[in-house]
Amino acid sequence: MEIIITGASGFVGKNLSAFLRNKGCTTNNLSLRNQNWKVDFLKSADAVVHLSGKAHDTSSVSNPDEYYKINRDLTIEIFDEFLNSDSKKFFYFSSVKAVADSVEDILTEVEVANPVTHYGKSKIEAEEYILSQNLPEGKKVYIIRPCMIHGPGNKGNLNLLYKIVEKGLPWPLASFHNQRSFLGIDNLNYLIYEMLKKHDLQSGIYNFADDEALSTNQLISIINKSLNKKAKLWSVSKGLIEKTAFLGDKLKLPLNSERLKKLTESYVVSNQKIKSALGIERLPLSAEEGLIKTIKSFKNTK
Repeated sequence: MEIIITGASGFVGKNLSAFLRNKGCTTNNLSLRNQNWKVDFLKSADAVVHLSGKAHDTSSVSNPDEYYKINRDLTIEIFDEFLNSDSKKFFYFSSVKAVADSVEDILTEVEVANPVTHYGKSKIEAEEYILSQNLPEGKKVYIIRPCMIHGPGNKGNLNLLYKIVEKGLPWPLASFHNQRSFLGIDNLNYLIYEMLKKHDLQSGIYNFADDEALSTNQLISIINKSLNKKAKLWSVSKGLIEKTAFLGDKLKLPLNSERLKKLTESYVVSNQKIKSALGIERLPLSAEEGLIKTIKSFKNTK
């Protein structure tokens, strides 16, 4: 198979490209920085995986227009080129945040979208355009909504937690009880490859997540386990923690309201639809196995 990938220089793009090449696929990076990228659009490719986009800015300093220019308008341009090409499959990497910024129960694909951030709104508007178009015969479109993606080489909040545990510091947020879905890069790669191989997979929206949801307290324990340490879980008053995070907003401290929310909120995502569609019972790695693999990589990048 010949696969065009946008955003191939990013974390997901690098990993997916390497994985697909190891499976015998040919991958071509479509650089959107090149103003003549439409000329480079390969008519003979079997599929297009559109990863390129503007990520959610937790610091809230980005110009809102940038989200719509990149996540919506550019996606529409690429999708229109796909419609006029010989490629058969189009994968658009959206986000669970295109549906909801917070989840009370379990997020499925039938949830009515109600994004609150410009990031989420720009993603859902791109989805809506894609779904509104009539597909030529023989073409399929898959909107992928991944939850938090991680893997070796990827840092973010996981790396922050790792540094806390590595230094022997106690985890002061144990009073917050939550459940959260993660997505290991190995499971993501596996799902995309299986979707590429399956010829009768219906077009539509598919959530991507590991099989199990974990609490942040469990995550702290997993990090300790990988470091052969005993977990130090402190149940500090929620009110005190929230006041500290509010202060962090003003003073630009490591713990702010946005980061506290990410670390303690519940956000459980169902992956049952894609597993049923592919006829699989479980993904290759459990949530814990994938996280341990990511966490161990931090030791090698110090």
